[in-house]
Amino acid sequence: MDIIKLTRELGAAIQQDERYLNFAKAREENEKDAELNDLMAQIQMVQMNYQMEASKEEPDSAKMQAYEEQFNTVYTKFMDSDKMKAYEAARAEIDNMMNYVMQILGLCVNGADPMTCEPEAPHEHNCDGSCCSDCSGCH
Repeated sequence: MDIIKLTRELGAAIQQDERYLNFAKAREENEKDAELNDLMAQIQMVQMNYQMEASKEEPDSAKMQAYEEQFNTVYTKFMDSDKMKAYEAARAEIDNMMNYVMQILGLCVNGADPMTCEPEAPHEHNCDGSCCSDCSGCH
């Protein structure tokens, strides 16, 4: 039995799953959205300016505070967009599915019966993306 071949088949099956299709569609919608791309460029520019100021021998605390406020304003607008909310919800579904798959594989590696092993029930939470980038702290 070729594990790599089976893994590729699992990857192909994942790409046919409704959760993956929803995620791919949301990602594509975001990539085509000019306003979101502009906001992302603004976020990156503010981060770059903040880092440049922070790396100075004597950073200007007023400038750094202004960059933080600017970042928070733009980031909030970015994350509050309907398309980003849809993307984050779709991404959470994919993350949950992949965590579940990985837990099953982990149980199998530890000797559990692949046909009957069952990971612990996932922790229910409603992640809005505001906690962190990977939602690992939402549980």
